[in-house]
Amino acid sequence: MGKIVLYLAMSVDGYLADQRGGVDWLVGDGSEPDAPGSYPVFLDTVDAIVMGWTTYHQLVTELSPDSWPYEGRPCYVVTHRKEENQEGIFFWNGELTVLVDQLKGEHEGNVWICGGASVAGQLLKEGRIDRLWLSIIPTVLGKGVRLFPELSQELPLKLVGTEHWNGIVDLVYEKR
Repeated sequence: MGKIVLYLAMSVDGYLADQRGGVDWLVGDGSEPDAPGSYPVFLDTVDAIVMGWTTYHQLVTELSPDSWPYEGRPCYVVTHRKEENQEGIFFWNGELTVLVDQLKGEHEGNVWICGGASVAGQLLKEGRIDRLWLSIIPTVLGKGVRLFPELSQELPLKLVGTEHWNGIVDLVYEKR
């Protein structure tokens, strides 16, 4: 059985995106510009990907408009829109918890919660995230799209790993 992993980058003050939804600030401090970071190693552990419509739309229109970056891995886009499935991309209109529970049972590797804030927040509230892998970008935004929603109860975590590269610190937590 796989794990549901929220792997995201955020600012030091807890934002996933700036006020306009932009992510051009997702860079290190330049101290190790050629460092690959944790992403390539993490991606090798991923069997399936889940993201919200906003993240999907930003990928296909802005961040990677000419090629799908997750070729070879099934990707589920959570949306209320009626869209036609594409090769390897499935549009999910049902309950988010049903989807992640199903994927967790079907896959041995990680199910990556790729974004965005709404999808992550819903799964955090429902206790469905097994591991949080947060890349803290050396930037303070002050405003923007927050990662963590208000929760009805605290979420106790255990630190299971850390890395740093190019001014970015990765913090890896699991539920206690």
